[in-house]
Amino acid sequence: MLNLNLKIKIFADGADKQGMLALYQNPFIKGFTTNPTLMHKEGIQDYQLFALDLLNTIKDRPISFEVFSDDFDEMLKQALLISSWGSNVYVKIPVTNTLGEPSYDLIHQLASSGVKQNVTALMTLDQVKEVTQALQHGPSAFISVFAGRIADTGRDPMPLMEKAIDIMRPYTQLELIWASPRELLNIFHADEISCHIITVTNDILKKLALVGKDLTEYSLETVKMFRDDALKAGFSLITNNELVQKIA
Repeated sequence: MLNLNLKIKIFADGADKQGMLALYQNPFIKGFTTNPTLMHKEGIQDYQLFALDLLNTIKDRPISFEVFSDDFDEMLKQALLISSWGSNVYVKIPVTNTLGEPSYDLIHQLASSGVKQNVTALMTLDQVKEVTQALQHGPSAFISVFAGRIADTGRDPMPLMEKAIDIMRPYTQLELIWASPRELLNIFHADEISCHIITVTNDILKKLALVGKDLTEYSLETVKMFRDDALKAGFSLITNNELVQKIA
């Protein structure tokens, strides 16, 4: 992996066991996150078995597993169980349930119990303020703001992320995650504002090899790609007269 001189920590985001274990061999990757959606896409059926299997190898870097209940009492039970799997485990708690009811009381309760959390799916500064307050006296925790989804709405996430860092600054055990990045450039955006962590999927990680690439060379490679694909497809054009004859 290239030495990019980044201050930000890169966490790999996914649910492909082999891919995660391969990335674990790379010291450039400082942690891991997953979620039920990614796990479902990978066809994982036994949540606990999948998690414990990973934790047999990944023991010294943060790894986040999410609760999936929609009831706060059940979320508490799931969170305590997940937390018991390892000292490097962070429990992902959604900022609200599906009814839009805030999870702040649950987050505070878990923080008071010493549970490391990754509070997820935040998109507003009000949410950042409330979650920070709920976590302020607890252990190490992450606050995941979905900057990529904010950008999907046509809003620039940079000002919001900068303000989020200011809100969290007094609490050094709390780290801001730039979640759901859409392109490689987002790593540099996040690093520029001193965001602590960015979660990155494999498709974006693969593009790291392109950093600093000569653009003239890249342009030529792109032209060659178009030419090669046209040949593979067997495309051809005929003159207007030939076309008229063919139609007739």
